[in-house]
Amino acid sequence: MYRADRFAEPVLALFRAVTGFLFMIHGVASVFGVLGGNRGTGRAIEFAAWPGWWAALIQLVCGALVLGGLFTRVAAVLASGSMVYAYFVVHQPDGLLPLRNGGEAAAMYCWAFLLIAVLGPGAWALDSFLARRRVAAAPRAISGKAS
Repeated sequence: MYRADRFAEPVLALFRAVTGFLFMIHGVASVFGVLGGNRGTGRAIEFAAWPGWWAALIQLVCGALVLGGLFTRVAAVLASGSMVYAYFVVHQPDGLLPLRNGGEAAAMYCWAFLLIAVLGPGAWALDSFLARRRVAAAPRAISGKAS
């Protein structure tokens, strides 16, 4: 085992939390018109406007879920898919490469969330905490004893 392996769980947890936080902030800005608003306009996206408001809602909700590590894999797959859509529908028509079409963030978020979906939330996540509680409670439920 490499010495650096001991940092795998904390680094995965920090990667998941920071990625979720940054994604969530995009949604907060666009849904509520704060932190510079949608694309720096200072305004929110009109309620239920397709596709912008829905994309912002996905950013807000999935970002918060990934940040906390709750329903992480499902939220990360949805977030990754929304970034695939953003890249190919919004950015790719302006050029093939992300450097030319402004799609670097969409491409990076897509791959970051795919990585989180595959690797899972890590030990430092609400999903992991709840799973440990279920495992700890299972023997009591089987034996019929309560503590």
